[in-house]
Amino acid sequence: MSAARTFKGTIGIVPALDVDSPEQLDLVVRQTSKVDGVAGYKLGLTSVLRFGLAEAVRRLRDMTDLPLLYDHQKAGPDMPDMATRFVALCKEAAVDGLILFPVAGPTAVDRFVGESVEAGIIPIVGGEIPVPDYCISGGGYMSDDTLAHILQRAALNKADHFVLPAHDNAKVEVWSRWLAGNVKDATVFLTGFGPLGGSIGTAFAAASSVPRRFAIVGRLITSSKAPGDAAKRLVEELDDIRAPAPKK
Repeated sequence: MSAARTFKGTIGIVPALDVDSPEQLDLVVRQTSKVDGVAGYKLGLTSVLRFGLAEAVRRLRDMTDLPLLYDHQKAGPDMPDMATRFVALCKEAAVDGLILFPVAGPTAVDRFVGESVEAGIIPIVGGEIPVPDYCISGGGYMSDDTLAHILQRAALNKADHFVLPAHDNAKVEVWSRWLAGNVKDATVFLTGFGPLGGSIGTAFAAASSVPRRFAIVGRLITSSKAPGDAAKRLVEELDDIRAPAPKK
């Protein structure tokens, strides 16, 4: 994966750029890109539909050299043979990582993760969003063990970056322990904070078996009139997590 910019450090914040205007995009990135602890950015469909993927990446590259993830909301639940074309377009646009939710089955995992690895793009693999009625146990349609199957299959395809929903700490702990025991140098991205119910402190504690943890944060930063200050406050929460416990 040498072509991609990698996430430095072991703990950090990744602002999710799901914003409503070019002016808001520029404000968020310019204010947060110099905040120590901001590790990269997640680019979503709002900016990509407005500018196109390549142009959205170009605009961001004028403001930051940090890694850029593209979240296709969510790539992967598609015919497996779409993986080659999708990944080729993302490589051409020079994104560093792709958030993939290959819920379409094992072949989709193999193709979307495998094509990303082959292209030198970091696959960041998940399969569950942080809403209460996503899985069958909460009234939804997805099997409760869908994400477990996806993580296992993705690891076989050399994925080592994963995204977990932060609203269920018990699940985060189980998944993180599995990743720590089965994937060398695993990295976890946690998502679903603030309005979606997750807490950075408790989610990071639940994922503590994985040393490299990053919080993908949207509205807590992008809805603020001072996104740089909001990012700094979140980084301060991470500093508390990073600090060693006092000796007794």
